[in-house]
Amino acid sequence: MRISVIGCGYLGAVHASAMAELGHEVVGIDVDRRKIEALAAAHPPFYEPGLPEILNSATASGRLRFSPDIADAADAEVHFLAVGTPQSSETGAADVSFVDAAFEALLPILAEGALVVGKSTVPVGTAARLAERLAAEAPHAALAWNPEFLREGFAVKDTLAPDRLVYGVADGDDRAASMLDHVYRAAIEAGTPRIITDYATAELVKVAANAFLATKISFINAMSEIADATGADVTALADAIGHDVRIGRRFLNAGVGFGGGCLPKDIRGFTARAEELGLGQTLAFLTEVDAINMRQRRRVVDLAVRDLGGSAAGKKVAMLGVTFKPDSDDVRDSPALDIATSLNALGAEVVATDPEGIENARSRRPELSYVPTTREALQLADLVILATEWGEYRTLDPEVVGRLVGERRIIDGRNVLDPAAWRAAGWHYRGIGRP
Repeated sequence: MRISVIGCGYLGAVHASAMAELGHEVVGIDVDRRKIEALAAAHPPFYEPGLPEILNSATASGRLRFSPDIADAADAEVHFLAVGTPQSSETGAADVSFVDAAFEALLPILAEGALVVGKSTVPVGTAARLAERLAAEAPHAALAWNPEFLREGFAVKDTLAPDRLVYGVADGDDRAASMLDHVYRAAIEAGTPRIITDYATAELVKVAANAFLATKISFINAMSEIADATGADVTALADAIGHDVRIGRRFLNAGVGFGGGCLPKDIRGFTARAEELGLGQTLAFLTEVDAINMRQRRRVVDLAVRDLGGSAAGKKVAMLGVTFKPDSDDVRDSPALDIATSLNALGAEVVATDPEGIENARSRRPELSYVPTTREALQLADLVILATEWGEYRTLDPEVVGRLVGERRIIDGRNVLDPAAWRAAGWHYRGIGRP
């Protein structure tokens, strides 16, 4: 099919590349010319495993091109809206102005029978509002909402082989569903479940999923506080309750908490939308989920100060990781970067490293010191904090690391190291909710 993707940030660049990889003819549209030029040269402006390969393949084949001009999308049969919906600093609500602007730009160029498909995460009710506008201004076109469920670090896989497909369509709009079936034919033939529903449900699926995951993470982090106070082991607790199929073990890992551009933003935006609907009490628990998550960061700072003898001033702290998760260069709302900044404000000499996130971290927190290698960060450190569970940090040898640092003290902020092995090597090891 002929496809346009409006907005070539993280979501849009991955989606456009994957659609072209599946054999569609794709044009990516974005107002940022530097971004367009980088993508056209097969150089994604962010780190995502597997993306450079399919981007290069798709552009080389001629199936994928990029343009700053919306008119270049005029011959597309399907238009995906993949622009950002940032959080309002005043209300916490999702800002849909970019969605509205992209939609307005599309209206004059929509061909007969074209389908506009929302991928952006928006407040419930947005699709219905846009559908009304479409019916008035371009009745020859149709609207569907097709939420994305990308995990950073696995976004290419999640697009090419999704674990489910959700179509929000107008009542009785079989043609829209049929067109999306054609777009995702490879996934459907591979057995991917497909849910066809109304606009509101499709919009709610993404934020409800993220709210549930955030709640699960904050629950186990709350349990880690209880474990610390009682001498219990939160990891063994998670293993035990995770065997219950109603609960499951995934996302039950205590640590420094969640971050990134989705979970924090989405639960705050969801809460704000509930307030607008007069249902603030219904999602009041998400405010505590958010509070628990932020409290985890302060807990790690407090633990660090305690392990440094009551004051961080003048002490060197090696921060292993600044991104919010491994296999990503994303430092938005990163717990690791937040902890490093707080310790720096307390007078510590924070030296941070990360396989992919240093430049993004430096642009946000230039007051911190950054080094490219783990060895440099560890040199003569008074305390080591493993804040992002990159593979190279999970496999560190405590004996080798011990010969580099000034003091053998480590806070395992992700509970991924073997406490017995580190303690046997003479380390003061501290996990999160582990005795």
